[in-house]
Amino acid sequence: MGLDLNDLFLYLILPLVAFLYASVGHGGASSYLMVLALLNFAPEQIRPTALIMNMFVSMMAFLGFRKTVVFPNRLFLSLIIFSIPAAYLGGSILVDTILYKRILGILLFFPILRFLNVFPINEGNLVEQKWWMAPLLGLLIGFFSGLIGIGGGIILSPILLMLGWTTMKQTAAVSALFIFLNSVSGFLGADGFQIQIDQQLWIVMPLTILGGGLGAYLGARKFNPIAIKYLLTVVLFVAAIKLIWTG
Repeated sequence: MGLDLNDLFLYLILPLVAFLYASVGHGGASSYLMVLALLNFAPEQIRPTALIMNMFVSMMAFLGFRKTVVFPNRLFLSLIIFSIPAAYLGGSILVDTILYKRILGILLFFPILRFLNVFPINEGNLVEQKWWMAPLLGLLIGFFSGLIGIGGGIILSPILLMLGWTTMKQTAAVSALFIFLNSVSGFLGADGFQIQIDQQLWIVMPLTILGGGLGAYLGARKFNPIAIKYLLTVVLFVAAIKLIWTG
């Protein structure tokens, strides 16, 4: 059976978006979700597909950053202990398709604002860490991560930088491991092993992971990250508006 135009578009656009996203240092969860939602895949198909790809890409990112920083173990444990069960709970809830697209459209504004440098990067501990802050943050981000099918890094990263709790490299390492563990938890909560994923999604997953890995490698060495950020900002903005207003 031959490939139709929609299949070809999926096989080309998802690895390309992952390539561009990874080339500016992002794992790409929101880009996977954006493309699959715009192509009208059902949320029960989108979430496990995005989470599987998230697991691979985020673990590769964590292994790359872990050796370059002093990892903030205490902060990470405070976040993840509450985030994992929340992601599992969120993953167990199946959201109406229109509501799902609108929530995703709103969340896309986090990477848009990040690319535009709206979130300030503070040097030093700007906000003192109270004992309840990191657990509450992990709880809230974890729940929405599981509900939508992301690892939560697009929300966690700008918050950590604004609060001044981590450096840029520490933020990348913390976010990567946070994404991996939340993705596993959300996948299990959504009964990912029991869901029948379309054949074309199984084909596109390794292509997308490869595209993300290649983008991360070349982005660090060859590309102009500023130009790519502005390109992605336009793409994400148009997609966010479409998802919010048309569902």
